[in-house]
Amino acid sequence: MNDAAPAPTPAPAPRRRARVRAPELIGKGGWLNTGGKDLTLADFRGRVLILDFWTFCCINCLHVLDELRELEEKHRDTMVIVGVHSPKFVHEADHAAVVDAVERYEVHHPVLDDPELATWKQYAVRAWPTLVVIDPEGYVVAQHAGEGHAHAIERLVEELEAEHEAKGTLRRGDGPYVAPEPVATDLRFPGKALLLPSGNFLVSDSTRHQLVELAPDGEGVVRRIGSGSRGFTAESFSEPQGLTLLPDGRVVVADSVNHALRTFDPVTGAVETVAGTGRQWWQGSPTSGPALEVDLSSPWDVAWWQGKVWIAMAGVHQLWTWDPETGTVAVAAGTTNEGLVDGPAAEAWFAQPSGLAAAGDRLWIADSETSALRYVEAGAGSGADGYAIVTAVGSGLFDFGHRDGDAAQALLQHPLGVTALPDGSVAVCDTYNHALRRYDPATGQVSTLATDLREPSDAVLVDDDIVVVESARHRLTRLRLPEEAVRVDAVAHRTRRAATEVAPGTLRLDVVFQAPAGQKLDTRYGPSTRLLVSSTPPELLVSGEGRGTDLFRDLELNPEVPEGVLHVSAMAASCDDDPANEYPACHVHQQDWGVPVRLVPDAATRLPLVLAGLDAE
Repeated sequence: MNDAAPAPTPAPAPRRRARVRAPELIGKGGWLNTGGKDLTLADFRGRVLILDFWTFCCINCLHVLDELRELEEKHRDTMVIVGVHSPKFVHEADHAAVVDAVERYEVHHPVLDDPELATWKQYAVRAWPTLVVIDPEGYVVAQHAGEGHAHAIERLVEELEAEHEAKGTLRRGDGPYVAPEPVATDLRFPGKALLLPSGNFLVSDSTRHQLVELAPDGEGVVRRIGSGSRGFTAESFSEPQGLTLLPDGRVVVADSVNHALRTFDPVTGAVETVAGTGRQWWQGSPTSGPALEVDLSSPWDVAWWQGKVWIAMAGVHQLWTWDPETGTVAVAAGTTNEGLVDGPAAEAWFAQPSGLAAAGDRLWIADSETSALRYVEAGAGSGADGYAIVTAVGSGLFDFGHRDGDAAQALLQHPLGVTALPDGSVAVCDTYNHALRRYDPATGQVSTLATDLREPSDAVLVDDDIVVVESARHRLTRLRLPEEAVRVDAVAHRTRRAATEVAPGTLRLDVVFQAPAGQKLDTRYGPSTRLLVSSTPPELLVSGEGRGTDLFRDLELNPEVPEGVLHVSAMAASCDDDPANEYPACHVHQQDWGVPVRLVPDAATRLPLVLAGLDAE
């Protein structure tokens, strides 16, 4: 931060508001992790209740699941977390897919499946993830959007415990969580696969926190690497994903929840950490330097290309590189803003890049949240590195589906994997369409190679066959590459969220942030808050786009543009407010919103987005 920068103008102090009763929890999908019991708010009376509005495609939601694990265990007798699953993609409204996701990500609390976003609307939620805190008497006391709030919620939980213990309204005891019956399979939600020089397959068995070596038939287990328990040691991984071979024969592993790169030597069996600290990267952290000293964020796939390991850094919507020669990491592409913007690598926007495949002068990318196939092209950029980002298929964060034909109008749905084919085309694991798709750069056409797969997440070429990781069927499936495409009826979808009606002209944007109790905004090194605003289409905003340090801004909406999306990214840093503490603990709170808006005369002229606290208006 810049010492000379002016301090941000504080947002208006929130007015005291009447206590608000928490709306009932409703969802047509019903309850999971409760032993078949349907729950209501009355079942949580006497406990601190935290509602976690999440969807399983969202990397930030997965980060929050991990943030809450320690809090959940520590306050198990007074606090209950309920996951309210609120889908973005059509596939995420499938109850069976939600059941899979709850197991895949080891969600150990009750989950309400809300496919129609009924509870989301009742609580006026605008972003994934959002946390709502309800006190033991059933009143909403706080709301937090985005990541980095676990410390604030823990302090609030402790305050509520003390307050309601004194009032006699706190009820201790076991919560309503009932673990599902375990299922025996050799793999459990595998993520990525690699063909070893021996002819065996190496598979990241993500939910079991292991690597598994399989025989050439893709079925026989040769050995398991890792203890099978979540951890960050030479014997353990945490939800490993991407794999790539180094020229020296070692395998690089994207150890996603450990926020690290590890190497595995198939000859000696040795596992070594080569990049990452085990901590998650936050805004303001270093973006280059000695690999073992720089934080990473949910590396999801890796590929050896142009003498370096390229990393799909899903957690911050960027591509990074690790150079084994120098032992350093650096950002290679992306700004951390979430969206679909092409151009010079340093200016491009991604949205959860999750699959990589090297092919000559191109590095192909499965950009999952934009349902897009993109690539890095060497020698085409204007910057010193000469890299440019180009989109082959996909149109943005909110449009997806299954449509073949010309790439300009073709649609995918949350692809996680991409594989270069010998003829110069690429196969795409179109995960939420349960399909294997093909894009041919020579013709600009998209076709379907296979359907009836179940959440395919990666694919490996073996001679004339392609071996697909069917993640939700817990297996590898061998297919012969077909001569002709499969005929599929075209479907197109938009994200399930309803647009917010706002008036054309001046719109007041208020990002609500209240520092946790005992903390204050960290202004020691300049402004502690940041706000970035843009829109799709760009013509929606007459003025108000760009960066600033205030958490509020007047936007001017173009009355000639009937609808669009406001992209808002906010960050606030707070520290312990104790003058006697020379080294106060500091925390970063951040969230990106994509808010669909529809311009309607006489509609709202204010758009509140809660980062932390409660909106007073």
